[in-house]
Amino acid sequence: MCAVSAVEVVGLRRDIGAVRAVDDASWSARSGAVTAVLGPNGAGKTTTMECLEGLQRPTAGTARVLGSDPWRAPAEHRARVGVMLQDGGLPVTTSARRLLDHVARLHASPADVAGLVERLDLGRVADRSIRRLSGGERQRVALAAALVGRPEVAFLDEPTAGLDPHARLEVWDLVRETAGEAAVVVTTHSFEEAERLADHVVIMSRGRVVAEGSLDEVRDGRPLEERYFALTSGGRR
Repeated sequence: MCAVSAVEVVGLRRDIGAVRAVDDASWSARSGAVTAVLGPNGAGKTTTMECLEGLQRPTAGTARVLGSDPWRAPAEHRARVGVMLQDGGLPVTTSARRLLDHVARLHASPADVAGLVERLDLGRVADRSIRRLSGGERQRVALAAALVGRPEVAFLDEPTAGLDPHARLEVWDLVRETAGEAAVVVTTHSFEEAERLADHVVIMSRGRVVAEGSLDEVRDGRPLEERYFALTSGGRR
């Protein structure tokens, strides 16, 4: 493990009933970099992220963020971490602008809300209730809410799902900029996204980490997509 890791997963196990969702997983993410976590549905990506976010308690092993156990971490720790959930988790009766203004007031040195709204092309819809927004618009609001507090660690679960190509490029630029001052962990099903964004890649399958390292190390001389399917499905597609 890297000595300056902002995120550390060591021997993590998470049992949900009779199902072992995460099985002895170990990986790390450092500040100033984007770590992409890839894997098929059911690989344990979201469960691992939720253990790191303090939303689930590990059955065994260790999940640490900025040196703390997220499950027991105080509010001061949580203020240093930005979270974008897979399902958004947004209150649907308020407007995007009100939500972002509220979240910004919870932080000592927030990002400029108006700037984020403009950057993510939300100006036309910022004063509509979130329930009236499209899926892609909600994705962008959720991303803005995760980043408005200028987090030291940002967990972004499928941040470009449902976005059009132009919006996807803008989100990628914003994620790369965020990684200049933070550790960013992104789960994705997109090989293009991983190759565009990632400094570090983790591939999970059936709850286990089957590859971890730089993009070149994980590719092992092959296209990422080919290497991924070899690791997660025995080469079958």
